[in-house]
Amino acid sequence: MSKKINDKITWVGKTDWELKKFHGDEFTTINGSSYNSYLIRDEKTVLIDTAWLPYDKEYVSKLEEEIPLNKIDAIIALHGEVDHSGALIELMNKIPNVPIYCTANGIKSIKGQYHKDWNFIPVKTGDTLNLGENTITFIEAPMLHWPDTMFAYMDKEKVLFSSDGFGEHLASEHLYADEVEEDLLFKEALKYYANILAPFSLMVTKKINEILAMNLEISMICPSHGLIWRKNPEKIIEKYLEWANNYKENQITIIYDTMWNDTRKMAENIARGIQNKDKNVTIKLMNTAKDDKTDVLTEVFKSKIVLVGSPTVNNGYLHSIAGILEMIRGMKLKDKKAAAFGSYGWSGEAVKLITEELKKAGLEIINDGIRVFWTPDEQEEKRLQEYGESIAEI
Repeated sequence: MSKKINDKITWVGKTDWELKKFHGDEFTTINGSSYNSYLIRDEKTVLIDTAWLPYDKEYVSKLEEEIPLNKIDAIIALHGEVDHSGALIELMNKIPNVPIYCTANGIKSIKGQYHKDWNFIPVKTGDTLNLGENTITFIEAPMLHWPDTMFAYMDKEKVLFSSDGFGEHLASEHLYADEVEEDLLFKEALKYYANILAPFSLMVTKKINEILAMNLEISMICPSHGLIWRKNPEKIIEKYLEWANNYKENQITIIYDTMWNDTRKMAENIARGIQNKDKNVTIKLMNTAKDDKTDVLTEVFKSKIVLVGSPTVNNGYLHSIAGILEMIRGMKLKDKKAAAFGSYGWSGEAVKLITEELKKAGLEIINDGIRVFWTPDEQEEKRLQEYGESIAEI
């Protein structure tokens, strides 16, 4: 079902209530998502993005209910990823000569996925498309979050179409951010930023400052996922600048995996020591084998200190810890401190190996970590709590 935004712009996307995983199984989307597509009717009619491939026929069928397809003068592909471009084959089979405006990298991406030589028109920052009353200005936004990404600004309507910027995975019967519960909205927006855009924070800051320097008056931000920012759109812009600036809260996150609960007991005693020393700090304990990795990475992103624990297994550490360490490395975090811990019965290398991986990930290593031989007894529990107190003092 289409939804009218104003006299010129109509939302023609797809709300996916059933989506629970995204990017394969990498991103958990417990609240679903949306694939936002926008139809602009001016003297020229332009379609911005489509929908994910599984919904290609449904998308095109509903689009035909909104407008005869031969009335579409141009397509703007802000980003070539399949959740944005997946309905292109179905659509272009019906209107094969309609030009597709995208970046040079967008052409590579779309051709690489669909192997079609459509009527591509490459654009770069500052290029424009005159629609009649309105003019679209293209703004390249590489690595927000793919090399092909761009934004589009519609001047008279003062609307920024921001692709994967400023979005969240959140399905809703509503269209606008101000119509949903704010805590949930910003929780999902932060999760989206932490898991998708955090590695590119330097580019996020640079691109936002570049757009601000263009003195564009922005009354609305229309992202490719989630809700549209129509009231105080500067609020999500300010949040992005905050999140991109080595973001951290007064939080310590302890992540661990455990075989026979010895490393879990270590984590709990360290947490107890932290709490004894500092009642104000937020402490998160997360088992990487049981807790959702999307949530784990979000809490890591929010933290000033991250502690990672695993028993030693086969001269290494447990596979859920290996996976989460690789994902933390990919986040390219700055200005966070870290240490390792773990129990062992024989060789005991895990703490040293985890410490090395945390260092590779760019985290500042607090100390050599702490190990416990087999199961912590009362004396070791006291030592672990004292260790937690020392962490709280940092």
